[in-house]
Amino acid sequence: MGKQKIDEQQELHGFLTGENFYVQQILGLHEEDGKYVFRVWAPNAQKVWLVGDFNDWENTLLMEQDRDSGVWLIETTLPRQGDLYKFNVQRTDGTQIMKLDPFATRFETRPGTAAVIQSMGDKKWRDGLWRGRQKRSNHLKRPINIYEVHASSWRQKETGEPYTFHELKEHLIPYVKKMQYTHVEFMPLMEHPLGASWGYQLTGFFALASYYGTPEDFQEFVEACHLANIGVIVDWVPGHFCANEDTLPYYDGTPTFEYADSNRAKNRRWGVHNFDLGKPQVQSFLISSALYWIDNFHLDGIRVDAVSNMLYLDYDEGPWTPNHEGGNRNFEGYYFLQKLSSVLKQKHPNILLIAEESTSQTQITGPITTGALGFDYKWNMGWMNDILRFYQMDPIERKHHFHLVTFSFMYAFNENYLLALSHDEVVHGKKSLMHKMWGDRYKQFSQLRNLYAFMYAHPGKKLLFMGGEWGQFLEWKHDQGLEWVDLQDSFNYQMQIYTKHLNRLYKEQRALWEVEDSSDTIRWIDDNPEESILAFIRQGQRKKDFLIVIVNLVPVERVNYPIAVPYEGEYEEILNTERAVFGGTWEEGNSVCETTEQTMNDFSYQITPTIPALGVLYLRPKKIQIRKTEVKGGKEL
Repeated sequence: MGKQKIDEQQELHGFLTGENFYVQQILGLHEEDGKYVFRVWAPNAQKVWLVGDFNDWENTLLMEQDRDSGVWLIETTLPRQGDLYKFNVQRTDGTQIMKLDPFATRFETRPGTAAVIQSMGDKKWRDGLWRGRQKRSNHLKRPINIYEVHASSWRQKETGEPYTFHELKEHLIPYVKKMQYTHVEFMPLMEHPLGASWGYQLTGFFALASYYGTPEDFQEFVEACHLANIGVIVDWVPGHFCANEDTLPYYDGTPTFEYADSNRAKNRRWGVHNFDLGKPQVQSFLISSALYWIDNFHLDGIRVDAVSNMLYLDYDEGPWTPNHEGGNRNFEGYYFLQKLSSVLKQKHPNILLIAEESTSQTQITGPITTGALGFDYKWNMGWMNDILRFYQMDPIERKHHFHLVTFSFMYAFNENYLLALSHDEVVHGKKSLMHKMWGDRYKQFSQLRNLYAFMYAHPGKKLLFMGGEWGQFLEWKHDQGLEWVDLQDSFNYQMQIYTKHLNRLYKEQRALWEVEDSSDTIRWIDDNPEESILAFIRQGQRKKDFLIVIVNLVPVERVNYPIAVPYEGEYEEILNTERAVFGGTWEEGNSVCETTEQTMNDFSYQITPTIPALGVLYLRPKKIQIRKTEVKGGKEL
């Protein structure tokens, strides 16, 4: 049938072999030669009909199957812009069920699941300057401080409806810019039928959820973020999908997108189906989905959800089937993730690939040639669990559990980590971050400031979930807006001021982000469990770019506390978490600290600042003398 037919067969062959990474350009709905062309993959279906508004949802438009690919096709002039449609699939057992289009780019507003016939024009982007800077930038040596957002509950209208991205552009972007974050990350934005899933049980892998507005609205939002020097990251879920019968599960009556093994096909804990990551067609589907979002919306990064569920056969509850070696490694998932990162990095070398993964059995970050998965960053779940457990503890007990604070430094450079205090930590009865803190309301805010200052000084990029920046007391609720009324309270208002100040300080101080991938960025000064004091140096690339970080983890002020320093001279305070402007009691901070020559902890000099109760100090060199070697030991700093 000429060139079009040859191209179609080439595209479908790539789909069948798992090498077509733009498969949405052939499957789904397209306008070709003045007609609407619909294609759907249902290899074992007996029959498939196109149904919709244009034929009163009757079985009048029977599709024709290409048996080599299992793809059904129909060309028609009946549909109109704005019409809804589905595929009525007669499955292997003869039953019929209306299924959504897996490749649709628009859906009707939930609870409906029909796709919408609507053209999408080519956007003329204006973010070339931003994208050019990203190409010339090494993200490992740049500050990354992410504000995590659930788009429909960040702020809501008086009617309880969520803001669309057209409205979020006017409200969220100025806020993120004011608060000095470098990136905004959204929980999944793809179409999903149940808000209580937070977007993690997807049905439309190529479609923006309709209640967020149009795809064009989101394009405009991303462009506005880039013009405001804000990067955009979106959560993406390639491991599992919604179990609703009219969506992807057992699409043609047989395992189509899911595994044939029932133990692997379903995640019982989450009530979802797992993708068969070894099936070439599924690989094409998923990688095409990721590239669709990156290409069409100029995303700066994707965060891959639930990587452990793709790596380990025994991750779920209940029975599991061992692999051919008798172990729990999901080889299909492992090789799919390597293929995913390889393809995405080949086409978009600067895209940030972030993995939510909670184990240490598999190397996540680093080149795939070393056996790693090829991601740029891995969420540090161990640090998160340890540190939140510690800050909930009575200070009397903390000296006995000081390893919870220090252990993460032992493995901080095994991967490229991202320190995340995310949505998962403030739901399901876990309490908000502020509410987790030990003590009365004043001490809770003191410790929250302490926690954030320690987090920002710890190696690793940063992420904080919305509402945490001002210490919202209530847990996050997915169907309600944040408690913005909290900011009428002085503690919350001052906490917001503090977070803004800390975010700006983080961006300004190169020592906090310039050497993230080497232990050279950390030098120990004091590890004192008895008095619950922790002190260390964060070092940048240049010798003069370093900070002295002192953390007091108990409500006892330490007056004239001796702190070893590497060089003779003067050190000035640039952060004191107990300053009154942040909600503390200190009207003035420490004056400039001058060194005395006294050997301490392998250093030849010391200073004696006063460390606030439950406070953190950042000190930087103001006027120092740097010699080629240290006085003691002759080791170059």
